Amino acid sequence: MQRPHYDIVLFLVVSTFLILLMAGFIVTILYLYRKKQLTYFKTIEELRLDYEKSLLHTQLEIQEQTLQHISQEIHDNISLSLTLAKLNLNTFDWSCLSKARTQINCSLEQVSKAITDLSYLSKGLNSELIANQGLIEVLKNEVQRLKELSLFDLHYTVTGTAVFMDSQKELVIFRIIQEAFNNIIKHAKATIVQLSLHYDIDELKILIIDNGKGFQKETISDVRRSGAGLNNMTKRANVLNGKTIVQSKPESGTSVYINIPY
Repeated sequence: MQRPHYDIVLFLVVSTFLILLMAGFIVTILYLYRKKQLTYFKTIEELRLDYEKSLLHTQLEIQEQTLQHISQEIHDNISLSLTLAKLNLNTFDWSCLSKARTQINCSLEQVSKAITDLSYLSKGLNSELIANQGLIEVLKNEVQRLKELSLFDLHYTVTGTAVFMDSQKELVIFRIIQEAFNNIIKHAKATIVQLSLHYDIDELKILIIDNGKGFQKETISDVRRSGAGLNNMTKRANVLNGKTIVQSKPESGTSVYINIPY
């Protein structure tokens, strides 16, 4: 009679031990999972903060370069036009009506040019346009502005199904493209320029091609060390986890490929 009772007690003890062991194992797994989950969320938060910090730093750099651009545009174009208009009016002579008429017309042309330049400058620098109109429409307006300057033949194409990204992200992309055009205007001496946007499955592909004078590949490192043009584009693309590839040869133009993930 004692043997069955002993077996039952042994069975209960073993069963209880196994249940406790299983419970301990489950609790340990849940603890490790929760710990890993918290670590994952912490990593995601750190990445988000790093991204926002990098984006803010890039925006501050863009603002600084924008102020420099405004200063240069005012000095080189608007100030010059107004100075010429003032000079014509200061030398105005009523005794010679034909000369006076010419001076007045010339002054009006210079004032009109200054107003037009101010309008273009305002539209090109207004970041609110991105939030209100989106990247594609703002680029369309920018292309139209450049066409009216008659600096080169400019072709603009958009393919694929457009993906509307965060306005701050689209603003950085817009500034990258503006930087590319500034480089072309200042250095390339191009007659034909092509801007293409292709909305692929998981990224935006941007292609900017010009038929300008190009440059040697070894000079790319010099440009990066100088902290200008090409380096600015590359750094801004990197902030958006994008990639920039530049291909150029002397007298064979330059091609800039920029891939920005959504």
